[in-house]
Amino acid sequence: MGRERKQLPQAPAGARRQWAADRALRPPMRSPGRPEPSRAVQREFWRLIATGITTVEASEAVGVSSPVGIRWFRHAGGMPPLSLDEPSGRYLSFLEREEIALLRAKNLGVREIARQIGRDPGTVSRELRRNAATRSGKQEYRALVAQWKAQQAAKRPRTAKLVDNDRLRQYVQERLAGNVRRPDGTIVAGPQTPAWKGLNKPHRADRRWSLAWSPEQISARLKIDFPDDESMRISHEAIYQSLFIEGRGALKRELVACLRTGRALREPRQRSRNKPRGHVTADVVLSQRPAEAADRAVPGHWEGDLIIGTGRSAIGTIVERSSRSTLLVHLPRLEGWGEQPAVKNGPALGGYGAVAMNAALTASLTTLPEQLRKTLTWDRGKELSGHAQLTVDTGTRVFFADPHSPWQRPSNENTNGLLRQYFPKGTDLSRWSSEDLEAVALAVNNRPRKVLGWKTPAEVFAEQLQSLQ
Repeated sequence: MGRERKQLPQAPAGARRQWAADRALRPPMRSPGRPEPSRAVQREFWRLIATGITTVEASEAVGVSSPVGIRWFRHAGGMPPLSLDEPSGRYLSFLEREEIALLRAKNLGVREIARQIGRDPGTVSRELRRNAATRSGKQEYRALVAQWKAQQAAKRPRTAKLVDNDRLRQYVQERLAGNVRRPDGTIVAGPQTPAWKGLNKPHRADRRWSLAWSPEQISARLKIDFPDDESMRISHEAIYQSLFIEGRGALKRELVACLRTGRALREPRQRSRNKPRGHVTADVVLSQRPAEAADRAVPGHWEGDLIIGTGRSAIGTIVERSSRSTLLVHLPRLEGWGEQPAVKNGPALGGYGAVAMNAALTASLTTLPEQLRKTLTWDRGKELSGHAQLTVDTGTRVFFADPHSPWQRPSNENTNGLLRQYFPKGTDLSRWSSEDLEAVALAVNNRPRKVLGWKTPAEVFAEQLQSLQ
């Protein structure tokens, strides 16, 4: 015979409904001794995010755990969900609410509390009436609950325009994720892509084909397609917010895969510029490069980069800033490439690892006179992480351009565009030998250039060598 379960007494239905209503107004459950971070803390968190530091660093700086900061960032889509302006003294602060709670516990009257905190009695009276906790069935003022209730009441969220206007929402969705069609109107299916999981798409993976108008294009085109309909207006920032911010309810977040970047979160611009690169220290940034390298009057200052092909193939290119003379660096794949699986933290067999890159650049630069190998400006790729050893071997000081700033290496970027005539994108560059690269460099260096007064780089470089002698 089984044991009978003891039946617990049930609370009255009215009491249960009151408890449920109080629970809905109660602030989220947190660990004992760890109150909900104030809006001032969140403002400081988003200010730090705007400076470019990581979410974990911003969380530590404001005194919250990293999971809390990561949740703030992801739920807001990388965009500040609140105004970063400091609130005025018109509203009660959390410290004032704590003072009200302490004085109320001493059974002081409303006017005495108002006198001690320097507020109007009506303000204190409304605070005690509106923001008191009602969990126990009676009003009891607690500072934490009052602060949470005040923050919820202060939000006063406006309904998004895309939620109210079905016609506008349909227009935006069609141009973000519309089907690609042939001239006869038939739909081109495009590649089969995996389901969207809320994360960024992997680099170089297939993405489904869509019209993929940018939000700015959609916003500007509305004025042309509907010149007389003021209801068909929306800013591109509002479209981005509907895509990135969770809970806006206007556009499906899966549509971020139709954006050209494919990002599911907005990345602060400063953060993208502050990505850590261990090999780039303060003494090798572009601002430390000698001033004579900027005006191109003195020869011997070079710019360099890689031309990337398929299958981890690459060719190194270095261009002299004064004469525009070009050297092509042969980067053959190392022994064992494609025959054995890649080893984590092992040698890079593709041909442009740090060791192979140093050896190839050293072989090319040491063929030049010492006076013509003063500095080398590179982008922030890790292939030149061994730049200190390169400086010791060749005497050439290496400097790194700022992130996402190709205009700081203009000669090299222009030359790489010319070289794509010989080495198109999407081709295997390892098939070319060092003799082939030398022939291409000879062809490029013997083409007259307008910037050189229609002289060739080879002629200007020869004049430089003669002046040194």
